[in-house]
Amino acid sequence: MDIDKLIRIRSNSLKPAKGRILISEPFLGDYYFGRSVVLLAEHNEEGSFGLIMNKPVTSAFNDVVKDFPPFEAPVFIGGPVSADSLFFIHTFGKEIPDSSEILPDLFWGGDLETVREMMIRGKIKPSGIRFYLGYSGWEASQLDEELKRNSWLVSRVSASSLLKTSSADMWQMYVRRMGTDYDLWRSFPVDPQMN
Repeated sequence: MDIDKLIRIRSNSLKPAKGRILISEPFLGDYYFGRSVVLLAEHNEEGSFGLIMNKPVTSAFNDVVKDFPPFEAPVFIGGPVSADSLFFIHTFGKEIPDSSEILPDLFWGGDLETVREMMIRGKIKPSGIRFYLGYSGWEASQLDEELKRNSWLVSRVSASSLLKTSSADMWQMYVRRMGTDYDLWRSFPVDPQMN
């Protein structure tokens, strides 16, 4: 494996923005961010807020979220900040009050009691909502510094792609979409010592 070539790959020129994803470089061995795909729900001069899209937890929804009707949906690790707080993204728009649009047809947050009531009435299906414990946050200019160090690639994404792609395949798929310059990223072993 040509490690020098892996290190020399330049970061892409797309800038982070609300609704774009961050794709971690393959050397990032961090528990949260290793081979992660982070959806930016907010990005401005004050900082950035995002959710890791491809790290499901082993607990079932109703083991994590108490006092809700039975709901067969995975819960994901959103990031290391406020890891005991629940966040969610969904496709229900203003049907859930206080939601904020991230992308066309994709929203984050909103009134959790409305979500609960919609579940009771059978108006919410797992394909239209995802829940996260914690979030990923960066202070002003912190993400820019990480981008300068080539820790992340920035890419555009659609709501349907995010919600329909298997979490196990997501990192590989989005790196593949970045082009052949990143083929070595995809073939780099998760644990180089096991290679």
